[in-house]
Amino acid sequence: MKILNNKKFNLTENLVTSEKYYLNRRSFLFGMIGSLALPIDNLSYSNDDVVKKYNITKKPITKYNTLTRYNNFFEFGTTKEIWKAAQKLDLNDWKVKIKGGKLDEKFIDFETLNKKFDIEERIYKFRCVEAWSMVVPWNGFELSKLISFLEPDADFKYVAFKSFFDPNTAKNQKQSWYPWPYTEIITMEEAKNELAFIATGVYGKSLPKQNGAPLRLVLPWKYGFKSIKSIVEIEFLKESKKSFWNTIAPKEYGFWANVNPKVPHKRWSQEFERDIESNKKFPTQIFNGYERWVSYLYKDINVDKLYF
Repeated sequence: MKILNNKKFNLTENLVTSEKYYLNRRSFLFGMIGSLALPIDNLSYSNDDVVKKYNITKKPITKYNTLTRYNNFFEFGTTKEIWKAAQKLDLNDWKVKIKGGKLDEKFIDFETLNKKFDIEERIYKFRCVEAWSMVVPWNGFELSKLISFLEPDADFKYVAFKSFFDPNTAKNQKQSWYPWPYTEIITMEEAKNELAFIATGVYGKSLPKQNGAPLRLVLPWKYGFKSIKSIVEIEFLKESKKSFWNTIAPKEYGFWANVNPKVPHKRWSQEFERDIESNKKFPTQIFNGYERWVSYLYKDINVDKLYF
């Protein structure tokens, strides 16, 4: 595997973490070679001038402890402090079921899937519909590469992702009035966008359980914490259907209320976002600052029809 880090939409590394081993990136990665199984000569590093040129925001740093202690994972509870409960999640022999495409009704184990793609680092601003944000260095691979590998037929228009269902592990799944398992649906166009990302790690480390291990979806212009975690199924669809949040609270978490500062949430304004580390407020940017890469996906910014 290679770690690639030269994307023009990446944020600068010094906006991510203050930990000394991460600022000294080459030393850190060299120290992690044993656990990552990566030859040092295959690692590539970002061009600082290019990264700065395309920096979409000037955000305070987000510490590793903050990212791993302030979490949404609805399966484990409704508070932000679920990291201890999430440690019950068993990641051994993790498999992902595929529905549609060349591997229809087949399973791929996580380790096999993870070895098929070069591992990239994507430094994304991560905004929640609750109007706060982080800056996170994800490791993983572009979703479009996974889509290409799975070879869905041309008439599939949507991609549905499902999380695990195990009430004995995740206590909130004992609440039967929720439509478990957690499901998220995006359009095929969204899935093929170059920013759409399957994360398998953060800060050069394996993805913590509370952050959605072993693999989760990251759409930096869209959902934030609401994005699906611990994926066990990927299904290609010809017609859309209701997702988890669209079923239980369609007026609370509609698409535009997270990506358009002019569209308020039902209960609060979206004109600003609060950085979770510094507690400072910043003006909300359309599409979370990624407009140049994703605006073509949404033809009518005034119509709230894009909640899947």
